[in-house]
Amino acid sequence: MFAETDYYTLLEVDRGADEATLKAAYRRAAMKWHPDRNPGDSGAEARFKAVNEAWEVLRDPQKRAAYDRFGHAAFRQGGNGRGPFGAADEFGAFGDIFDSIFGEFMGRGRGPRQPQRGSDVRYDLEISFEQAFDGTEAEVSFDVAQACDSCGGSGGKPGARMVSCTTCGGRGQVRMQNGLFVVERTCPACHGAGAQISDPCERCGGDGRVDRRKTLKVKVPAGVDEGTRIRLAQEGEAGPRGAPPGDLYIFIHMKPHAVWKRDGTTLFAQVPVSFVTASLGGELSIPGLDRKPVELRIPAGTQTGRQFRIRGRGFPTLNGGQPGDLVLQVELETPTRLTARQKELLEEFRCIEEGESNCPKARGFWERVKTAWDELTDSARPNAG
Repeated sequence: MFAETDYYTLLEVDRGADEATLKAAYRRAAMKWHPDRNPGDSGAEARFKAVNEAWEVLRDPQKRAAYDRFGHAAFRQGGNGRGPFGAADEFGAFGDIFDSIFGEFMGRGRGPRQPQRGSDVRYDLEISFEQAFDGTEAEVSFDVAQACDSCGGSGGKPGARMVSCTTCGGRGQVRMQNGLFVVERTCPACHGAGAQISDPCERCGGDGRVDRRKTLKVKVPAGVDEGTRIRLAQEGEAGPRGAPPGDLYIFIHMKPHAVWKRDGTTLFAQVPVSFVTASLGGELSIPGLDRKPVELRIPAGTQTGRQFRIRGRGFPTLNGGQPGDLVLQVELETPTRLTARQKELLEEFRCIEEGESNCPKARGFWERVKTAWDELTDSARPNAG
């Protein structure tokens, strides 16, 4: 009935679905069509087997690639074992042969699989620039498979026990004849565990897990940077039937700041300074991220782009060591709206300044320009005589 039904259609997902989406869809479908939930319904039993077959193929990247390319023909094993191009299909029978031959060397063995720990979970957390500087406590919420509260994660009703799988006889794998070869596949009934629950929990379908919302308080230490990873052990996906849970990995993303920038533990800011203060000198007071004023003395004659470094006023380090430095860069600001009196004073200053040597960079520049021009004009003159 479901032999040639599209695997993605069986799981009710798009062909581009990621692993998490496939896993969630499989759990819903397996729970819906489980024989224990549909006693005496042969159609539901056939659908349940087809859903398991679809999951076994789509969960494996190589098998999924073969299915996406060749469809069900990639896994047919009747007749002479030929694939869609008339040759032995490397994604089908021979793929399983190699797996059964070399599986023991790769730690997969031929016996029942050991309980697998739950998958790790990633969570992206965005915090402000100030929170990264001070440290903070954030609340994170996400949907994840957790131990079923009806069965306590065991997967079975009270009094249920694990019994040997009748499909594979407790081996976790089933054998299929393929020409001259005997091919072993993961048992579709017990998924390689070699055992099944005698009386599965109705809520989780025997898996021992259900998807629920999980909320945690996370301490973010001072000094975290963009991409910092925080690991919370055993706060990830619960393992099936009481197996250990995975871990939760929180990746930090930091919002930009309107004033401050950082490079590691070094804190930067550009400070606009009037040309009068830059010329005569002065003092500035800037509120720091640590909520203490930063006192900056501007020497007379300060040029735009000059940097002032203040030790120990930068970002804290994660290991509690010496904080970084604070670097303030002067940006000379030219006034745009002048009163008549200000213009008069500047005109007077220009007359005085042109006769003085208080702008050595400008004087040196024009002297170099004059020399280059004289050399250019001399080379262009015709030779005398």
